[in-house]
Amino acid sequence: MPQTAPKGTPKGLERLAFGGDYNPEQWPESVWQEDVRLMREAGVTMVSVGIFSWALLEPERGRYDFGWLDRLLDLLHANGVRVDLGTPTVAPPAWFYRAHPEALPVTADGVRHTYGSRGAICHSSPAYREAAAGITTALARRYGSHPALALWHVHNEYGVPVSACYCDSCAAHFRRWLHETYGSVDAVNEAWGTAFWGQRYGSYEEILPPRTTPTVGNPAQQLDYRRFADATIRENFRTERDILHELAPGTPVTTNFMTALSQCDSIDYWAWGREVDLVTNDHYLITDGRRTHVNLAMAADLTRSVAGGAPWLLLEHSTSGVNWQARNPAKRPGEMARNSLAHVARGSEGAMFFQWRQSRRGAEKFHSAMVPHGGTDTRIWREVVALGADLGALEQVRGSRTVADVAVLWDWHSWWAQSLEWRPNAAHEARERADSFYETLYDRHLTVDFAHPEADLSAYPLVVVPALYLMTEAAGRNLREYVENGGTLVVSYFSGIVDEHDAVHPGAYPGALRDVLGLTVDEWSPLLDDQRVTITGPGGATLDGDVWTEFVRPRGAETVWTYADGPAAGGPAVTRHRLGEGTAWYVSTRLDATSLDAILGAACADARVPERSGLARDVEVVRRADGNGAVYVFALNHSGEDAEVPLDGTGTELLGGGTAVAGKLAVPAGAVRVVRLDG
Repeated sequence: MPQTAPKGTPKGLERLAFGGDYNPEQWPESVWQEDVRLMREAGVTMVSVGIFSWALLEPERGRYDFGWLDRLLDLLHANGVRVDLGTPTVAPPAWFYRAHPEALPVTADGVRHTYGSRGAICHSSPAYREAAAGITTALARRYGSHPALALWHVHNEYGVPVSACYCDSCAAHFRRWLHETYGSVDAVNEAWGTAFWGQRYGSYEEILPPRTTPTVGNPAQQLDYRRFADATIRENFRTERDILHELAPGTPVTTNFMTALSQCDSIDYWAWGREVDLVTNDHYLITDGRRTHVNLAMAADLTRSVAGGAPWLLLEHSTSGVNWQARNPAKRPGEMARNSLAHVARGSEGAMFFQWRQSRRGAEKFHSAMVPHGGTDTRIWREVVALGADLGALEQVRGSRTVADVAVLWDWHSWWAQSLEWRPNAAHEARERADSFYETLYDRHLTVDFAHPEADLSAYPLVVVPALYLMTEAAGRNLREYVENGGTLVVSYFSGIVDEHDAVHPGAYPGALRDVLGLTVDEWSPLLDDQRVTITGPGGATLDGDVWTEFVRPRGAETVWTYADGPAAGGPAVTRHRLGEGTAWYVSTRLDATSLDAILGAACADARVPERSGLARDVEVVRRADGNGAVYVFALNHSGEDAEVPLDGTGTELLGGGTAVAGKLAVPAGAVRVVRLDG
């Protein structure tokens, strides 16, 4: 039976969400009737409306034109389609910028952007804040009780294309933020270490944004400015959200995140996840030579984790190719459904797209859509209709939760800090380490939760730290207690080095992690681009590393793998430290995803994480459970070969017309199967 809808579920939506961004203002109203007929044919349950419509809804300051939107929402309601209604504050009208050119953002080099795109906003601008609150208030009063309304969609993809502005309004706002954060200029000087290079400030008025300087600017100031920019954007979201909560109570409010590390690096989604009623996400495959389905799984796991493990919603992805990469390949037959259901397996309560009907004009006219330029006699349309039927057959999974095996620690503040200038090796990237460790866990068929370094980790037998250059003392204590209480920890190099102000922790590296790892690092020795090292381990096994080596001094830890050559030849490369009831592993060089398997395999054995043998590399198996005994097994075959997946007992195949299965499940190449296991 369908589960009780959790808090934040779109109002009145009784099935999994299926649909996309609907921009009927791009088409004559004669097309709208055809649209809703096709929506019924495809099984569409919800569409996102009005996201870029500010200029149409408020053609002049204070004069509103809601007639077309009235007719549209009434039409959608009459055809059983729920509405995710946008506040169009990502795209202020031309009249606004003509009156307030100062609301256009300024780069660190002092160049002011101009009108003609989207997201060109100084979030500190009082004029923008007032205008955004005005249109939001008008929409809430007009449509807060409309029967089609299911969800409020504030703004669009905060953080891109502009996250930080460096204008004088932002400078004044930054000074206020610093006073609220630190309380005094002396405290700012201490946090930023302004004694270095004689940067000490005597008053707040002397402090500016970290604009372009002759050489590297103060790293702690740059880090705080990223925090300030994120907090300022979030403050604007809260203003709109609170208006909607007050004037349209009972309808959840969201904004579409972009949690994939490949897509947005300017937003602290741990903080944002606490602000929305429902976590939603946009995800697009990146053509960069990586296995795109692994990046998809990682983004879905990260989104679910930002939601605290609760169900979330994929609000945008593509039916086929996108338009904004250097090369935009089409999705192969069946790939759209497999992508969509992979998100559902990892907690999404549906699959939405950008967009419903493919645009004929504008910058995104070559971005795929549910109704392509070729219309309904196309492969994409036929696959859209089939996917709608599949999502209808999965109605009973609503409200269930994805079951995770292990945790990976991630912190956006650490990523920001590590990305600043003058680090030991520019080839070391936090995203690359996170991708590689995640891929290794994925290939071991383990489902991952992401967690903040200070979060409760007691539920996880294994915790992996791929890249936490910045780590607070509280996080260090948290990891020590986790291991002492029986957890297994795996830490990669250049972690635990600085505190929240980018100041090196007192004493030897790795700072906040010295005690839990049972070692110190005398010195780093990063490698040149063409250098590699060999490490040797149990049974004479060898692995190759690059980018990074260290002179590790065990202080309680045992050496498991040793540098066979390179700057640290003969020294420890991988160590293992027994502490209390648990174990902490340390990896001091960069290993690729395949090589990391040897280390994570040993750590999994310590943690008693079960082996998932017998599954092909690109066959993905994920479970959702509803808390009342129902378990749903999602099996997705991303490979070109037919596969079999072992089942724990018997069940019913939900996408196969109720076919009974027992013991094993056949999953053809490129296919998806979903089984509800018997009690």
